Amino acid sequence: MKDLCLHIRRRWFVLVALLPLLVGLMVLAGQAAPVAAAGLPETDPQKPDNTACLACHGQTGQSMKLPNGDVLGTSVDSKMFDASVHMNFSCATCHVNISAYPHPKNASQTAKEYRAQYKDACANCHKALAAELQDSAHTLLGKNGNPNTPVCIDCHNAHTQQPVKKDAAGKPTYEENATIAKVCATCHNGIYQQYIESVHGAGVTANNPDVPACGACHGIHTITDARSVEFRLKSPDLCAKCHTDAKIMGKYNISTEVLSTYVADFHGTTVTLFEKLSPDQQTNKPVCYDCHGVHNIARTSDPQKGLQIKANMLKACQNCHPDANINFPDSWLSHYIPSPEKAPLVYYVNLVYTILIPVVLGGMALIILTDIYRRLRMRGKPAHAETKEK
Repeated sequence: MKDLCLHIRRRWFVLVALLPLLVGLMVLAGQAAPVAAAGLPETDPQKPDNTACLACHGQTGQSMKLPNGDVLGTSVDSKMFDASVHMNFSCATCHVNISAYPHPKNASQTAKEYRAQYKDACANCHKALAAELQDSAHTLLGKNGNPNTPVCIDCHNAHTQQPVKKDAAGKPTYEENATIAKVCATCHNGIYQQYIESVHGAGVTANNPDVPACGACHGIHTITDARSVEFRLKSPDLCAKCHTDAKIMGKYNISTEVLSTYVADFHGTTVTLFEKLSPDQQTNKPVCYDCHGVHNIARTSDPQKGLQIKANMLKACQNCHPDANINFPDSWLSHYIPSPEKAPLVYYVNLVYTILIPVVLGGMALIILTDIYRRLRMRGKPAHAETKEK
């Protein structure tokens, strides 16, 4: 019994002696763990492995020559791709027919044909935008056999496309306007050069949120034919979207009576009737851009093109009225309703007639009514009674 107690005491002694050592090892292990973790490199969110493709295509200066002589670039900047909206997609998502090397032979004869192969690949993810494109002017050109019709990747480089800033309605914000205009310039460079010199284009390049870019008038994926009768007849309403907005026009001291004054005159009344009664028939009456220009719209005070300058206004009028003389433009009120400040003579003449016409017509009506009353009162009475009353 004595030996057993001695044995137990020895075990406790060993445990008590080892306890500080065990505690020290646990503390050291706890300190070492964070150090080891801190030494590991941070990993990016999980992405598809495109290293096999980029091993070749990540090299600069690569290209392939197509049968018609077009040279198609095949290099992909991996850094730009990793910053693009497609960074989380594998190459095979779009290049569905390529899974190994050597690649299968491509039957495209031109660069255009090669790009056109991928329009359906875009539609797999962007179904709503693909639906909008079905009736656009670009798509209709392609259906009519125009070989220069742009497809998705002519405007959006799939390997470098940056995220597009959008508003609550899902439309590009004004910060994107300058970029969109440059994309349009790829095909419409002549128009772009006119546009950036105009009052609208200068505002877009300066990031002014109040001025329209290409998409504001033509649409983006729903582009309509600007040469059509329908577009021409509806163009005054298009301009009015901005030019009747008091919040915007107030910043630049521009009249918001543009649409009402236009519709009230002979030109606008005729165009409005055509729009409502014969929307498929052309009208020879001017719309906004016949006088102000299309892509080269200038400030009204511009000495070369501004319509506040009488000589410039006369030139615009003579497009339809070749016999117009120097006094012809004096009838133009600059889309302002006459007031004591604007066109005071016209205002006071209108005021006189506004008072005079009701007084004259009211007086005539009063005379007629009193005569009718007298005749009704004297009906049935002998003629001598009427003479006697007199």
